[in-house]
Amino acid sequence: TDVPHASPLVRRYARELGVPIEETEGTGPKGRILVEDLKRHVRACFAQGRGQGPGNAAAMTGIPPVPFVDPSAFGPVHERALTRIQRVSGPALHRSWLNIPHVTQYDEADVTELERFRRERKAAAADRGLRLSPLLFVMKAVVVALEAHPTLRSSLAPEGDRLVVKDFFHFGIAVDTEEGLVVPVIRDVDRKGIFELAAEVAATAERARARKLRPEDLQGASFTISSLGGIGGTAFSPIINAPEVAILGLSKTRVEPRWQGPPPLDPSPPSGRDREETEDGGRRSTAGHFEPRLILPFSLSYDHRVIDGAEAVRFTTRLARVLRDPVQLLLV
Repeated sequence: TDVPHASPLVRRYARELGVPIEETEGTGPKGRILVEDLKRHVRACFAQGRGQGPGNAAAMTGIPPVPFVDPSAFGPVHERALTRIQRVSGPALHRSWLNIPHVTQYDEADVTELERFRRERKAAAADRGLRLSPLLFVMKAVVVALEAHPTLRSSLAPEGDRLVVKDFFHFGIAVDTEEGLVVPVIRDVDRKGIFELAAEVAATAERARARKLRPEDLQGASFTISSLGGIGGTAFSPIINAPEVAILGLSKTRVEPRWQGPPPLDPSPPSGRDREETEDGGRRSTAGHFEPRLILPFSLSYDHRVIDGAEAVRFTTRLARVLRDPVQLLLV
C-alpha cells in the first residue's frame, strides 16, 4: 500500500491522538493529510461510537478494552443510569487522561495568617450578604503565581510546535451538584476584588446547581481550580481540563505543629535568658519553639509536554509563599 503523505508534525499529532494515519483521508494537495483531517477523523469516530460506552474510546487509541465480567453471577445487582453531566464529562476526562502525560506535584501552604485575615472580614462581607470562602483568596493568589509563571496558563498548539499563552485570567471553578461536578468559568479574576468575586462565585454556583448554566459559561478558562476541602481528604490528583495544561486541587486544611525560630540543628544551645512571655502569661524559648499552624494541602497536575518538574515546583512554592502572606493579595 502507498504510504500516506503527511508532514512530520502531522504524524506526531496523529500519534498523540492515537489516530492510525493510514486510515485518515487526506484533503490537502495530492491527498496530503492535514491536521484538520485528523480532527475530522476523531470527530467521526466519536460520533460513530456515541452511546457505545468508554470501551469505544479505548479501541480508538489501540488500548485493549477492559473485558466485561457479569457481576450478577456473584450476587444481586441493579443498574443506575449515568447523569447527563457524567455522560458529557466522562469522555472528555477520558480523552484528557489518554492524551496528556499527567504529573502531579504535591505541596502545602501555611494559611494561618490568611485565615485570620479572612475571619476579620467576614462581618463586613455578611453585611453585604456575602460569604468569604477560602477559595476566593486562593483564586487571587493563583493570579499572582500565574503572572510569574505564564506557561501554566497556556495551551499546546495542535501542531505541537508552540504554546499559545493566554493573557487573561479566566478560572474554571469545579462546582459539586446533584448530577456531578461542573466547571463554570469565572472571568477576569485579576481585575476583581474579593467581594466582587464572592458575589459572582456564589451566583455561578447557584446557577450550576439549578442547571441554568449556558454553554458559554463553561468555556474559555486559562486555568482550573478544584476544591474538595469542604468535604475532606488529604490529597488527590485532579485530571487536567484540556486544552489547559494545569489544574490545582485543594484539600482539607488541618492544624499541625510547625517550628518557629532558628534551624533546630543550630549548634548554639539556648541560654536561660532566651525566653519571652506568651499571651497567656507563660514563658517560651525565643531560640525556637513549635506553634500550631493551619496548613492547606494542595496539588498541581500538569502537562509534562509543556511544564517540567522544576517549573511546577517553582509555581507551587510561589503560590505557597503568597498564601502565607495575605498582605501580598492586597496588591493584586
